[in-house]
Order: sequence, then structure tokens, then C-alpha cells
Amino acid sequence: MKLAAARWFGVGGTLLACVLTIALPAQAQDIPGYGGLEDYDAREVALLPKFCPHTLLFKEKVPGGSNPLEVERWEAVLGPTFRHMHHYCWGLMKTNRGVLLSRDRQVRLAYLTDSIREFDYVIQRAPETFVLLPEILTKKGENLIRLGKAPVGIMELERAAELKPDYWPPYAQISDYYKSVGDRQKAKEALNRGLSFSPDAQALRRRLTELGAGG
Repeated sequence: MKLAAARWFGVGGTLLACVLTIALPAQAQDIPGYGGLEDYDAREVALLPKFCPHTLLFKEKVPGGSNPLEVERWEAVLGPTFRHMHHYCWGLMKTNRGVLLSRDRQVRLAYLTDSIREFDYVIQRAPETFVLLPEILTKKGENLIRLGKAPVGIMELERAAELKPDYWPPYAQISDYYKSVGDRQKAKEALNRGLSFSPDAQALRRRLTELGAGG
């Protein structure tokens, strides 16, 4: 699957991919009270990670984003992959529009679907050692589950957990999914696996308690 995606983003598909990352269906561009995605509404930007205002394109429009010291600092922290991270930030904005702002099912699905393209753009360009890769894979997995593509979503969450076993969010998402479909045993297994690597993760312990498994 990864190889097929890489081919899609090859030389012939690069321009198309860049267009798709910002060209949503017409109905998905209308969020009452908000402008277009690239208007960078302050309310939306405030929900993003602190580095987002300093990424490519964001920094040209977000107040304070072009601060050279901050840009340099985040480049040092995140390395060469930082040049692609505006796509991750767009993916988060589209996720928030789909989950928090949209009131129409088609709009919600359109934004969530397009968020996957944004996450993939970074995933396909990031080394396995990239510090935020487990987080990006987790966000992608969450949205795939929201889109009704749970088997693929679980695969992405498992990959996130494999890359950084002590990163607890993917275990929580895997457990939440299995709980939602009534498989409490698999939900508990995911939580116990996560706690074996991250024993202080209160979010996992709380879920385990809610499942009736005690601490």
C-alpha cells in the first residue's frame, strides 16, 4: 500500500497531489462564519501546534509567523521534514473543520477525506525516525476510522505504536474503536499493551477502569 501511494506521488502525480491538498469540493468550502482554509482564521490557528504558524505558507499570512528566530528554532527541532509540515497543519485544520465546525455530513466527510491526503504528503516524505511521525500516523488512523475505514485505520495506529511503543495515543484510539464495536476483550488488550510501555498514561488507565478491568 505504501509503495502504491509513493508511485501515485511520483513525478507525474506531484502537481496533481499539490492541487488536491487545497482543492476541496465546493460544498466543503462553506463553513458559516469562516473564510477559506488559507485565510488562516485566528480561531482555527489557535487550535494548531505551536510550530504551525512558522511553517511554509502559514508564516506568510499568520501574524508573527515569519519571525526568523522561531522559524530557525523549529527547523532545528524538527529537521528537514519541517519544510513539509504545513501539510500536516492543513490536515489538522481540515480535521477540525470536519469534526468541530461542519454541520453537514457531506462537508464533514469531504474535509476528513482531504485531511488524509495532507497527512500522507508528510508521511511519504518523512524518515522513519521523524519525531512526529507516530503522531501524524495516529491522526490519520483516527480519521480513517471516522470515515468508516477501520481496518486501514487500525493498521496506521499499529504502525504508530510500533515506531514509538511508549507513545500512548494510538493504543487509546485502538481501544476506543474496539469498544465501539463491542469487542471489549480487544479493547482491554490494546490498553494493557500500551500500559506495558507507558505505565503512567492516565488516559489508558481511565479507559481500562471504564471497561471494568480495574487498574
